[in-house]
Amino acid sequence: MSKRSIKITMSAVSVAVATLTAATPANTLSATGPLTDVRVAAHFDLSAGQMPENVTLLPDGTADVTFAASRQVAQVSPGGATRILATLPAPADGGVKTPVLGFPLTTGIVHTSDGTVYMLYATGTADLTGLWRIRPGQDPERITALPANGLPNGLALDEHSRQLYITDSALGTVWTVPIGGGTPTAWSAAPELASTGFLGANGAKVHDGALWVTNLDRGTLLRIPIRSGNRAGTPQVKASGLAGIDDFAFTGRGDDVLAALNAPNTVVRIRSNGTSTTVLDATNGLQNPTSIALRGNDVYVLSAAYTTATDPNLLRARLHGDR
Repeated sequence: MSKRSIKITMSAVSVAVATLTAATPANTLSATGPLTDVRVAAHFDLSAGQMPENVTLLPDGTADVTFAASRQVAQVSPGGATRILATLPAPADGGVKTPVLGFPLTTGIVHTSDGTVYMLYATGTADLTGLWRIRPGQDPERITALPANGLPNGLALDEHSRQLYITDSALGTVWTVPIGGGTPTAWSAAPELASTGFLGANGAKVHDGALWVTNLDRGTLLRIPIRSGNRAGTPQVKASGLAGIDDFAFTGRGDDVLAALNAPNTVVRIRSNGTSTTVLDATNGLQNPTSIALRGNDVYVLSAAYTTATDPNLLRARLHGDR
Protein backbone atom coordinates (compact mmCIF):
# COMPACT_ATOMS: atom_id res chain seq x y z
CA MET A 1 0.00 0.00 0.00
CA SER A 2 1.40 3.41 -0.97
CA LYS A 3 1.91 6.27 1.47
CA ARG A 4 -0.83 8.15 -0.34
CA SER A 5 -3.22 5.22 0.15
CA ILE A 6 -2.36 5.06 3.84
CA LYS A 7 -3.04 8.79 4.15
CA ILE A 8 -6.43 8.35 2.50
CA THR A 9 -7.19 5.36 4.73
CA MET A 10 -6.27 7.29 7.89
CA SER A 11 -8.50 10.14 6.80
CA ALA A 12 -11.40 7.77 6.14
CA VAL A 13 -11.05 6.16 9.53
CA SER A 14 -10.76 9.48 11.33
CA VAL A 15 -13.87 10.87 9.66
CA ALA A 16 -15.84 7.67 10.27
CA VAL A 17 -15.20 7.65 14.02
CA ALA A 18 -15.19 11.40 14.63
CA THR A 19 -18.80 11.44 15.80
CA LEU A 20 -18.26 8.57 18.21
CA THR A 21 -15.07 10.14 19.59
CA ALA A 22 -16.71 13.51 20.09
CA ALA A 23 -19.64 11.91 21.89
CA THR A 24 -17.41 10.07 24.34
CA PRO A 25 -15.97 11.98 27.32
CA ALA A 26 -12.21 11.80 27.78
CA ASN A 27 -11.16 9.26 30.39
CA THR A 28 -8.11 10.19 32.42
CA LEU A 29 -8.09 7.31 34.89
CA SER A 30 -4.84 5.43 35.38
CA ALA A 31 -4.46 1.65 35.35
CA THR A 32 -6.08 0.10 38.40
CA GLY A 33 -7.14 -3.23 39.80
CA PRO A 34 -6.05 -6.61 38.55
CA LEU A 35 -3.43 -5.77 35.88
CA THR A 36 0.28 -5.51 36.67
CA ASP A 37 3.56 -5.53 34.72
CA VAL A 38 1.97 -3.39 32.02
CA ARG A 39 4.29 -2.64 29.10
CA VAL A 40 4.26 -2.09 25.35
CA ALA A 41 5.71 -5.29 23.87
CA ALA A 42 5.70 -4.41 20.16
CA HIS A 43 5.38 -1.31 18.00
CA PHE A 44 3.92 -1.43 14.48
CA ASP A 45 4.50 0.66 11.35
CA LEU A 46 1.63 3.09 10.91
CA SER A 47 2.94 4.32 7.54
CA ALA A 48 2.68 0.74 6.22
CA GLY A 49 -0.94 0.39 7.37
CA GLN A 50 -0.08 -1.88 10.29
CA MET A 51 -3.18 -1.03 12.33
CA PRO A 52 -3.83 -4.19 14.38
CA GLU A 53 -7.51 -5.05 14.42
CA ASN A 54 -7.81 -8.52 15.93
CA VAL A 55 -5.71 -11.23 17.56
CA THR A 56 -5.57 -14.96 18.25
CA LEU A 57 -2.91 -16.55 20.45
CA LEU A 58 -0.88 -19.67 19.71
CA PRO A 59 0.17 -22.06 22.51
CA ASP A 60 3.71 -20.65 22.70
CA GLY A 61 2.51 -17.07 23.17
CA THR A 62 2.90 -16.04 19.53
CA ALA A 63 0.13 -13.66 18.45
CA ASP A 64 -1.46 -13.91 15.02
CA VAL A 65 -2.92 -10.50 14.18
CA THR A 66 -4.78 -8.81 11.36
CA PHE A 67 -3.44 -5.46 10.13
CA ALA A 68 -6.58 -3.71 8.95
CA ALA A 69 -5.29 -1.07 6.54
CA SER A 70 -2.58 -3.17 4.90
CA ARG A 71 -4.89 -6.18 4.28
CA GLN A 72 -2.38 -8.40 6.06
CA VAL A 73 -2.11 -11.22 8.56
CA ALA A 74 1.03 -11.22 10.67
CA GLN A 75 2.70 -13.13 13.51
CA VAL A 76 4.18 -11.34 16.49
CA SER A 77 6.67 -13.47 18.43
CA PRO A 78 6.77 -13.49 22.25
CA GLY A 79 9.84 -11.27 21.90
CA GLY A 80 7.98 -8.69 19.78
CA ALA A 81 9.31 -9.51 16.30
CA THR A 82 6.74 -9.15 13.52
CA ARG A 83 6.54 -11.40 10.45
CA ILE A 84 3.95 -11.00 7.68
CA LEU A 85 2.15 -14.28 6.92
CA ALA A 86 0.01 -13.12 4.00
CA THR A 87 -1.36 -10.10 2.17
CA LEU A 88 -4.89 -10.48 0.81
CA PRO A 89 -5.58 -9.34 -2.75
CA ALA A 90 -6.65 -5.73 -3.25
CA PRO A 91 -10.08 -5.11 -4.79
CA ALA A 92 -10.03 -3.70 -8.29
CA ASP A 93 -11.71 -0.45 -7.20
CA GLY A 94 -9.41 0.02 -4.22
CA GLY A 95 -12.16 -0.88 -1.76
CA VAL A 96 -13.98 2.45 -1.91
CA LYS A 97 -17.33 0.64 -1.71
CA THR A 98 -16.49 -1.01 1.61
CA PRO A 99 -19.48 -0.14 3.83
CA VAL A 100 -19.05 2.60 6.46
CA LEU A 101 -15.25 2.84 6.20
CA GLY A 102 -14.51 3.10 2.48
CA PHE A 103 -11.31 1.06 2.45
CA PRO A 104 -10.63 -2.72 2.39
CA LEU A 105 -9.70 -4.21 5.74
CA THR A 106 -8.88 -7.50 7.42
CA THR A 107 -10.78 -7.95 10.68
CA GLY A 108 -11.56 -11.01 12.85
CA ILE A 109 -9.10 -13.88 13.23
CA VAL A 110 -9.08 -17.32 14.91
CA HIS A 111 -6.98 -20.46 14.56
CA THR A 112 -7.39 -24.20 15.07
CA SER A 113 -5.02 -26.65 16.72
CA ASP A 114 -3.61 -27.83 13.37
CA GLY A 115 -2.25 -24.36 12.68
CA THR A 116 -4.94 -23.27 10.23
CA VAL A 117 -5.78 -19.57 10.46
CA TYR A 118 -9.18 -18.10 9.59
CA MET A 119 -9.75 -14.40 9.02
CA LEU A 120 -12.39 -12.01 7.73
CA TYR A 121 -11.96 -9.58 4.86
CA ALA A 122 -14.28 -6.69 3.97
CA THR A 123 -13.87 -4.99 0.57
CA GLY A 124 -17.31 -3.92 -0.64
CA THR A 125 -16.90 -6.31 -3.58
CA ALA A 126 -18.57 -9.68 -4.13
CA ASP A 127 -15.40 -11.42 -5.31
CA LEU A 128 -13.36 -10.87 -2.15
CA THR A 129 -15.56 -10.12 0.88
CA GLY A 130 -15.85 -13.11 3.17
CA LEU A 131 -14.13 -15.72 5.31
CA TRP A 132 -10.57 -16.61 4.33
CA ARG A 133 -8.33 -19.48 5.39
CA ILE A 134 -4.57 -19.96 5.52
CA ARG A 135 -3.35 -23.53 5.93
CA PRO A 136 0.28 -24.01 6.96
CA GLY A 137 2.53 -23.59 3.94
CA GLN A 138 -0.32 -22.57 1.62
CA ASP A 139 -1.62 -19.34 0.14
CA PRO A 140 -4.76 -17.71 1.58
CA GLU A 141 -8.05 -18.75 0.02
CA ARG A 142 -11.62 -17.55 0.43
CA ILE A 143 -13.83 -20.37 1.69
CA THR A 144 -17.07 -18.45 2.31
CA ALA A 145 -18.47 -15.50 0.41
CA LEU A 146 -20.30 -12.88 2.47
CA PRO A 147 -22.51 -9.99 1.28
CA ALA A 148 -20.52 -7.21 -0.37
CA ASN A 149 -22.74 -4.62 1.34
CA GLY A 150 -21.83 -5.99 4.76
CA LEU A 151 -18.85 -5.45 7.04
CA PRO A 152 -17.77 -8.82 8.50
CA ASN A 153 -15.94 -7.93 11.69
CA GLY A 154 -15.89 -10.30 14.68
CA LEU A 155 -15.02 -13.99 14.29
CA ALA A 156 -15.59 -16.68 16.93
CA LEU A 157 -14.92 -20.41 16.87
CA ASP A 158 -16.95 -23.06 18.67
CA GLU A 159 -14.43 -25.89 18.80
CA HIS A 160 -17.00 -28.42 20.03
CA SER A 161 -19.47 -27.98 17.15
CA ARG A 162 -16.75 -26.82 14.71
CA GLN A 163 -18.85 -23.83 13.74
CA LEU A 164 -17.64 -20.31 13.06
CA TYR A 165 -19.71 -17.25 14.00
CA ILE A 166 -19.27 -13.97 12.12
CA THR A 167 -20.62 -10.58 13.20
CA ASP A 168 -21.59 -8.13 10.49
CA SER A 169 -21.27 -4.58 11.82
CA ALA A 170 -23.09 -2.99 8.88
CA LEU A 171 -25.97 -5.44 8.44
CA GLY A 172 -26.54 -6.14 12.16
CA THR A 173 -26.34 -9.87 11.56
CA VAL A 174 -24.49 -12.87 12.95
CA TRP A 175 -23.61 -15.45 10.30
CA THR A 176 -22.63 -19.04 11.01
CA VAL A 177 -20.68 -21.40 8.78
CA PRO A 178 -19.00 -24.79 9.31
CA ILE A 179 -15.25 -24.66 9.82
CA GLY A 180 -14.78 -26.14 6.35
CA GLY A 181 -16.50 -23.13 4.79
CA GLY A 182 -19.41 -23.05 2.37
CA THR A 183 -22.65 -21.12 2.30
CA PRO A 184 -23.26 -18.99 5.41
CA THR A 185 -26.48 -19.03 7.40
CA ALA A 186 -27.97 -15.93 8.97
CA TRP A 187 -27.91 -17.13 12.58
CA SER A 188 -29.36 -14.00 14.22
CA ALA A 189 -30.54 -10.60 13.03
CA ALA A 190 -31.98 -9.51 16.36
CA PRO A 191 -32.55 -5.74 16.78
CA GLU A 192 -29.93 -5.67 19.53
CA LEU A 193 -27.27 -6.33 16.86
CA ALA A 194 -28.11 -3.33 14.67
CA SER A 195 -26.06 -0.15 14.48
CA THR A 196 -27.43 3.30 15.22
CA GLY A 197 -25.47 4.91 12.41
CA PHE A 198 -21.87 3.68 12.54
CA LEU A 199 -21.03 0.09 13.59
CA GLY A 200 -23.29 -2.42 15.32
CA ALA A 201 -22.41 -6.03 16.18
CA ASN A 202 -18.66 -6.19 16.64
CA GLY A 203 -16.57 -8.49 18.85
CA ALA A 204 -17.61 -12.12 19.32
CA LYS A 205 -16.66 -15.01 21.61
CA VAL A 206 -18.20 -18.42 22.36
CA HIS A 207 -18.46 -18.95 26.11
CA ASP A 208 -20.52 -21.23 28.35
CA GLY A 209 -23.11 -22.33 25.81
CA ALA A 210 -23.62 -18.93 24.23
CA LEU A 211 -22.25 -16.49 21.70
CA TRP A 212 -21.28 -13.22 23.36
CA VAL A 213 -21.29 -10.15 21.10
CA THR A 214 -20.55 -6.47 21.57
CA ASN A 215 -22.43 -3.64 19.88
CA LEU A 216 -20.13 -0.65 19.41
CA ASP A 217 -22.84 1.93 18.71
CA ARG A 218 -25.11 0.84 21.55
CA GLY A 219 -22.29 0.28 24.04
CA THR A 220 -23.56 -3.14 25.03
CA LEU A 221 -22.29 -6.64 25.73
CA LEU A 222 -24.81 -9.29 24.67
CA ARG A 223 -25.20 -12.97 25.47
CA ILE A 224 -27.02 -15.03 22.80
CA PRO A 225 -27.73 -18.63 23.88
CA ILE A 226 -26.75 -21.33 21.38
CA ARG A 227 -29.78 -23.64 21.32
CA SER A 228 -29.99 -27.21 20.06
CA GLY A 229 -29.56 -27.52 16.32
CA ASN A 230 -27.36 -24.40 16.42
CA ARG A 231 -30.34 -22.09 16.77
CA ALA A 232 -29.93 -18.62 18.25
CA GLY A 233 -31.73 -17.77 21.47
CA THR A 234 -32.95 -14.35 22.52
CA PRO A 235 -30.13 -11.84 23.18
CA GLN A 236 -29.63 -10.75 26.76
CA VAL A 237 -27.92 -7.47 27.59
CA LYS A 238 -25.21 -8.35 30.13
CA ALA A 239 -23.61 -4.89 30.34
CA SER A 240 -24.37 -1.43 28.95
CA GLY A 241 -23.07 2.13 28.99
CA LEU A 242 -19.84 1.03 27.26
CA ALA A 243 -19.54 3.57 24.43
CA GLY A 244 -17.11 2.46 21.75
CA ILE A 245 -16.82 -1.16 22.94
CA ASP A 246 -14.90 -3.23 20.40
CA ASP A 247 -13.50 -6.72 21.03
CA PHE A 248 -13.16 -8.47 24.40
CA ALA A 249 -11.91 -11.60 26.14
CA PHE A 250 -13.02 -13.71 29.09
CA THR A 251 -10.57 -13.79 31.97
CA GLY A 252 -11.28 -17.39 33.01
CA ARG A 253 -13.16 -16.19 36.08
CA GLY A 254 -16.75 -17.03 35.22
CA ASP A 255 -18.33 -14.34 33.06
CA ASP A 256 -15.65 -11.77 33.97
CA VAL A 257 -14.51 -9.87 30.85
CA LEU A 258 -11.78 -7.49 29.74
CA ALA A 259 -13.03 -5.26 26.93
CA ALA A 260 -11.43 -2.70 24.61
CA LEU A 261 -13.20 0.65 24.34
CA ASN A 262 -11.85 2.12 21.13
CA ALA A 263 -12.70 5.82 21.06
CA PRO A 264 -12.50 6.29 24.86
CA ASN A 265 -9.00 4.76 24.64
CA THR A 266 -9.51 2.48 27.63
CA VAL A 267 -9.70 -1.16 28.66
CA VAL A 268 -12.39 -2.01 31.16
CA ARG A 269 -13.09 -5.00 33.36
CA ILE A 270 -16.74 -6.04 33.22
CA ARG A 271 -17.99 -8.10 36.15
CA SER A 272 -20.71 -10.73 35.83
CA ASN A 273 -23.19 -8.27 37.36
CA GLY A 274 -22.59 -5.82 34.50
CA THR A 275 -20.55 -3.25 36.41
CA SER A 276 -17.34 -2.04 34.80
CA THR A 277 -14.06 -0.50 35.96
CA THR A 278 -11.30 1.10 33.89
CA VAL A 279 -8.06 -0.90 34.20
CA LEU A 280 -5.93 0.62 31.39
CA ASP A 281 -5.90 3.96 29.62
CA ALA A 282 -3.70 6.21 27.47
CA THR A 283 -1.14 6.59 30.24
CA ASN A 284 -0.34 2.90 29.79
CA GLY A 285 0.27 3.26 26.05
CA LEU A 286 -3.18 2.56 24.63
CA GLN A 287 -3.80 4.01 21.16
CA ASN A 288 -7.44 3.19 20.29
CA PRO A 289 -7.51 -0.41 21.60
CA THR A 290 -9.29 -2.82 19.28
CA SER A 291 -8.94 -6.33 20.70
CA ILE A 292 -7.85 -8.39 23.70
CA ALA A 293 -6.67 -11.96 24.20
CA LEU A 294 -5.58 -13.97 27.23
CA ARG A 295 -3.24 -16.93 27.60
CA GLY A 296 -3.48 -18.01 31.21
CA ASN A 297 -2.83 -14.78 33.13
CA ASP A 298 -0.98 -13.11 30.25
CA VAL A 299 -3.04 -10.30 28.73
CA TYR A 300 -2.50 -9.02 25.17
CA VAL A 301 -4.08 -5.73 24.04
CA LEU A 302 -3.85 -4.46 20.47
CA SER A 303 -4.09 -0.75 19.64
CA ALA A 304 -4.71 0.41 16.07
CA ALA A 305 -4.20 4.20 16.49
CA TYR A 306 -7.15 4.85 14.18
CA THR A 307 -7.72 8.39 15.49
CA THR A 308 -4.68 9.03 17.66
CA ALA A 309 -2.48 8.36 14.57
CA THR A 310 0.39 7.54 16.93
CA ASP A 311 2.18 4.27 17.70
CA PRO A 312 -0.09 1.32 16.91
CA ASN A 313 1.14 -1.34 19.30
CA LEU A 314 0.79 -4.55 21.27
CA LEU A 315 0.56 -4.04 25.01
CA ARG A 316 1.06 -6.89 27.48
CA ALA A 317 0.17 -7.22 31.15
CA ARG A 318 -0.41 -9.76 33.89
CA LEU A 319 -3.80 -10.53 35.38
CA HIS A 320 -3.78 -11.19 39.11
CA GLY A 321 -6.49 -12.45 41.44
CA ASP A 322 -9.83 -10.76 42.03
CA ARG A 323 -8.54 -7.31 42.89
